Amino acid sequence: MTEVILHNTLSRSPEPIVPSKGKRIGMYCCGPTVYAQAHIGNFRTFISQDVMRRTLQMAGYDVLHVRNLTDVDDKTIKRSREEGKSLSEVTEYWTEIFHRDCQRFNMLPPKIEPKATDHIQEQIEMISALLEKRHAYQTEDGSVYFKVSSFDEYGRLSRLKERELTTSATDESPNDADEYDRESLADFAMWKSRKSDDGDVYWQSPWGEGRPGWHLECSAMAMKYLGNHLDIHSGGEDLIFPHHENEIAQSECSCDTQFFRYWIHCAHLLVEGGKMSKSLNNFYTIDDIVEKGFAPVVLRYALTSGAYRQTINFTMDSLHAAQSALVRLRHFSNDSLAAAGLKWDSLMKAIQKGKYVNAPWGPFQKAWDTLRTDLNTAGALGGVFSAIKEEYGDSSPSETAIAFHKLIFALGYDLSEVVIEKPKIEAPEEIKELAQARWEAKQSKDWAAADDLRDRVQAKGWKILDRKDGFDLEAI
Repeated sequence: MTEVILHNTLSRSPEPIVPSKGKRIGMYCCGPTVYAQAHIGNFRTFISQDVMRRTLQMAGYDVLHVRNLTDVDDKTIKRSREEGKSLSEVTEYWTEIFHRDCQRFNMLPPKIEPKATDHIQEQIEMISALLEKRHAYQTEDGSVYFKVSSFDEYGRLSRLKERELTTSATDESPNDADEYDRESLADFAMWKSRKSDDGDVYWQSPWGEGRPGWHLECSAMAMKYLGNHLDIHSGGEDLIFPHHENEIAQSECSCDTQFFRYWIHCAHLLVEGGKMSKSLNNFYTIDDIVEKGFAPVVLRYALTSGAYRQTINFTMDSLHAAQSALVRLRHFSNDSLAAAGLKWDSLMKAIQKGKYVNAPWGPFQKAWDTLRTDLNTAGALGGVFSAIKEEYGDSSPSETAIAFHKLIFALGYDLSEVVIEKPKIEAPEEIKELAQARWEAKQSKDWAAADDLRDRVQAKGWKILDRKDGFDLEAI
């Protein structure tokens, strides 16, 4: 096994990952809330976790990857109520969409993918243990809260005690503080008594009808499936507080043992220099990017162009740069496979099964060392492009091809999807209509309207090429 170093939020320092037992690493990742399609900001985190898993596998570790599905919370209940469908109908539909998108991004499926609604009993048992130890209390309406003051180490992950508490540590809705009576601002709900807005979404418990709190779900499922392998817990940096802080508190108080040793968090994604928002027309899903003519592998490359702890700025230009870079990688892949007499499919399957874990890295040693040092994907890609300029160096064609494709596997790029010749893309009807309106505005000499329509077309990833008698459209 090769050492892999990751930045631990808990210690605020890079640390070598050491399995709690043997070579198996337990890795729990906070998954999606399945009420809508995940956007590219969500997938920036999920893909970073996929690279982490792949890198650990390439280093020789057996990774037990658990990723949960949040299928009961305020958002899922609201969506089911709005659509007049059962909670399961809504969440199962969006779970299928999420799985489809994961496959398009070439993500390895988790070994275990538990749903919150399948683990109500485990959550009830955890609450019971915390009540017995007086780390929790019940309110008159039947809700149960964790008593933050009972846990002296609360705040060590987020460094909460170093700043004034100005926000609620409770739950997923800003109205929870009004809806649920609690003793302290910092206390958070583990069991929420049934409210009218919950409709028929409730379960029986010793405290009455209700449902679990969001934070409780992850604790119960992580401990059930990872047990003594509580090694890596990962999520977006927005989950550090309150979600992960609350997970630690309730878990360590219920079982009197450390809840995960390594906390790995991914930075936010900016889009065109700002926060992604539908109102700003910069909110994208994988469907939106594919509609613009880019393969999912191009988007994956763009989302891994910066290291996971680095905030990156997603732009349409970054997709074009990714496309060009992937074409270079595809060319080298084709040439190296031909020189070694190997086939893409069979080689990648063998790498995934761990056949070449101990194979030499040859000219790609520097790139591999960079990647396994805090998943520096940007540095690793730089190392890859430097190495392919040297062709095979002192390594044989077979060693070079295997080493190169091991790195490609770790980064998760399906180069078979890379189109070397860019096809002509038909513009969507919406774009055609905007461009036609802009042409008519120009004919009427309404320059302000023409400029505005041109900008709207460009914001959606298209360029208008004017002719004397009309115009053409080209994907940016």
